[in-house]
Amino acid sequence: MLDDIIIEVTLELERAQHKFPKFNSQHEGYAILLEEMDELKEAIFWSKKGGNPRAEAIQVTAMALRFLLDCPERTVNESP
Repeated sequence: MLDDIIIEVTLELERAQHKFPKFNSQHEGYAILLEEMDELKEAIFWSKKGGNPRAEAIQVTAMALRFLLDCPERTVNESP
């Protein structure tokens, strides 16, 4: 089962990388992760109305990986 999830996340990450440019900053990456989390929350709360929490969780995971790939760590002295 874990292998299937990893494949789904990888496919979603690759789809997003082809469709959208790299995150310009950690702030942008954070905003996108927040948006995906909001969509997951909606899918959970409204799942009886056609939401798909599993699909949204795959997107959250893919965007978290994209954040790690696109947003290098800042040093403590750098401003946001």
